[in-house]
Amino acid sequence: MGELAEIQSAREVIAGTLVRTPLLSAPQLGTALGCDLHFKCEMLQRTGSFKIRGVLNKLSTLTADERQRGVIGVSSGNHAQALAYGASLMGIESTIVMPADSVASKVAATRAYGGQVELTAENLLETYEARRVERGLTPVHPFNDKAIIAGAGTTGLELLEDLPDVDYVFVSIGGGGLISGVATAIKLSRPATKIIGVEPAGSAVVSRSIEAGQLVELEHSDTIADGLKPPFTGDLTVDRVRRFVDEVILVSDAEIIDAMRLIFEQVKVVAEPSAAASFAGLRSGQVKIPAGASVACVLSGGNISAARLQELL
Repeated sequence: MGELAEIQSAREVIAGTLVRTPLLSAPQLGTALGCDLHFKCEMLQRTGSFKIRGVLNKLSTLTADERQRGVIGVSSGNHAQALAYGASLMGIESTIVMPADSVASKVAATRAYGGQVELTAENLLETYEARRVERGLTPVHPFNDKAIIAGAGTTGLELLEDLPDVDYVFVSIGGGGLISGVATAIKLSRPATKIIGVEPAGSAVVSRSIEAGQLVELEHSDTIADGLKPPFTGDLTVDRVRRFVDEVILVSDAEIIDAMRLIFEQVKVVAEPSAAASFAGLRSGQVKIPAGASVACVLSGGNISAARLQELL
């Protein structure tokens, strides 16, 4: 099955279970930036982010034995919540390994959705792999999996339906699952559209992997965008970024906070830092957008506590 067909198939799998999130226009912000601006609002998706799209698609591919053994994931928060929710929906036990410094509200939400959380201050991937082997659990990777990428790509299909002539699409990058799916869906449907990836300057694992010509692992990630700070990426996601993404740019935490504030004030939705990074990339001016161009920013999620939102804004 081709890459676009995989995404179209994923859409059939998740249809009826998930929300078709809205694409909201932002005329005031667009006028200020000289473009026709829109936001794809994935914070209004089940579990508050795009992640459930890939999770449900992946879980649908598991055999009866794989489901019976239970699943395991590794995540700082949004994939954790999605996996816990999706697994519970399908009657599957889930275990999620999360960093010890994960956002408390995301840990609590994961447990509330039915996930068994293990917090670790040790190497995240090593802990995850050890638990997987010890208990014979079925892995559900947060991004480096064709089914996960295809599920994320349904976001791009919806965006194109609502904005068929979109010129530029800005997407945040953590491990690369979202941009891999969105870029694949859009480039294979409308090659003229430019796809721009946005990474936090303090956690640019995909950029560094591309520059190095091999996968790298960050010893330290420093950004307020907790959903964009995995210390590792994957071969599948880096390959998709190389093939389908036109440019990857870096933004600072200060730029992300400014973007969050503007989205909240002008669009009336709450974007977590990881989501606002896409708009921060547009506002940074690093990509020269022609006057009047049609631009969409994917807002990947809105899982941020009221207390943290107050601190930042």
